[in-house]
Amino acid sequence: MSYWHAFLLAIVEGLTEFLPVSSTGHMVIVANLLNIGQLPFTETYITSIQLGAILSVVVLYWRRFLQSFDFYLKLAVAFLPFGVAGFLLKDVIADLLKSVTVVATSLVVGGIVLLFIDRIFKDAGKQTTTPSFANAFKIGLFQCLALVPGVSRSAATIVGGLAQGFDRRSAADFSFLLAVPTMTVITAYELYKTYKLNPLQSADIKVLLFGNAVAFVVALLAVKSFVAFVSRYGFRAFGIYRIIVGGIILTMIGLGINLQLV
Repeated sequence: MSYWHAFLLAIVEGLTEFLPVSSTGHMVIVANLLNIGQLPFTETYITSIQLGAILSVVVLYWRRFLQSFDFYLKLAVAFLPFGVAGFLLKDVIADLLKSVTVVATSLVVGGIVLLFIDRIFKDAGKQTTTPSFANAFKIGLFQCLALVPGVSRSAATIVGGLAQGFDRRSAADFSFLLAVPTMTVITAYELYKTYKLNPLQSADIKVLLFGNAVAFVVALLAVKSFVAFVSRYGFRAFGIYRIIVGGIILTMIGLGINLQLV
């Protein structure tokens, strides 16, 4: 993987990690369009640079991480369903991650949901909500939907927050905070798996550091912009975007254009 490829994928990651559009789905598609989807290092890179984006949350929300111990317990409770399901289904998920068709279909289906989500929860979340342990666990169950590539972890957890009565900003905030333990564990597991099978070379490590730095900077800007936008306008625009992108990809596949990862 060249630094140019790493740069493009890192920008995609930084822009999409916290948007309800599926960062992994976008990176899978972009990697394939760049003809690097088949490289063994690509899957590791796609997973690992998410850590750079997640660090932007720690910087932007650092005060929240200085709260009481209950705050960390709630994050742990919210992460638990995803962690268990991800461990049990890891082989299935790895196979699904290679399918652009699955990603594109998930984008379209998720887009349809986002088109109506503001209407469904129009009377919910008039006030900022602090999650209870029960709220946190239920949001964690929604996060399990993101095990399907293209669903979007952000979209699943935000919808979960809205379903618990959060306002849009609070739902987005908790989604970002929950991303920290979730993506840290995923990245650590991916690097461990890679180390066991084929230890990273010094050149690979440099590319990973570069990609994480780019994703970190881009995500800092994306998080602030997303919270402001969704608080004012809702999620409909993201639903339309998902349907368009997923529809284009499905059309290309239908025309016989090979977009499948191998």
